[in-house]
Amino acid sequence: MKKILITGSSGFIGKSLVNFLNSKFYHIIETGNSKIIDLCKWNEVKNISTADVIIHLAGKNFVPDSFKNPLQYYNNNIVSTINILEKAKNDGSKVIFFSTYLYGNPLYLPINENHPKRPLNPYTQSKLLCEELCEAYNRDFGVPVTIFRPFNIYGPGQNPSFFIPTIINQIDNELIQLNDSRPKRDFIYIDDIVDAVWRSIDYDHHNFNLFNLGSGVSTSVKDIVNMIIKLSHSKARAHFSDQIRQGEILDTVADITKIKNELHWEPKISFAEGLEIMLKTNISKNCNT
Repeated sequence: MKKILITGSSGFIGKSLVNFLNSKFYHIIETGNSKIIDLCKWNEVKNISTADVIIHLAGKNFVPDSFKNPLQYYNNNIVSTINILEKAKNDGSKVIFFSTYLYGNPLYLPINENHPKRPLNPYTQSKLLCEELCEAYNRDFGVPVTIFRPFNIYGPGQNPSFFIPTIINQIDNELIQLNDSRPKRDFIYIDDIVDAVWRSIDYDHHNFNLFNLGSGVSTSVKDIVNMIIKLSHSKARAHFSDQIRQGEILDTVADITKIKNELHWEPKISFAEGLEIMLKTNISKNCNT
């Protein structure tokens, strides 16, 4: 039975991943919930049980907060990652590292993995530095590493401050209050993320792998709101303040050719299906509270 260590196991992705991998009868070692370990302290990390694969999800990941607390973001994300890589080196483990969208304002669409990396905030800069550490540990010590660059993940249980939960939590209001209607994003459902991770656990074709995770389709803020209103049969209307964020990116579309070819993965849940699941989950949650 393959042993898998999951950092951030109590987070949005972590919970879904733990549930799925348990159903596949892997031996799961968690660092979330009641088993809290400070991943920035090497003396704690080195004493975690040895695993065949380490899936590193833990880290600070809310962009607005990264501007308020850059030191905290850099310190947490970089130190925890180097500790995980050092443990993998010592234990002979494979690392699956979750990065983020690093491409800034795209030079072309769809965006493949070779697109220039152009982080626009402390959070994405910290993830780029972590990717470079992953490459260095692979180069210098032969640690097998797979990096995922997810675009916009969504699904039940996501933090209410994120975009789609923000809309869904307003569908009973007269107005859904939003800022800019123009930006388009590539959304990928949580179950498809989990499926990609599962496929990567036993994938050893290369010693170092890097994959985009997206759907290959982008949808505008305006269209997303209209879809949610229609699917929920809400009488709400969308109100846009037309406030434009500094450095706003107007469109992102993932090129997922590489992961299709190498992992034989592609998303199974359409955007409309994913939104319907989230809406049903939200109704069920409200009925039980």
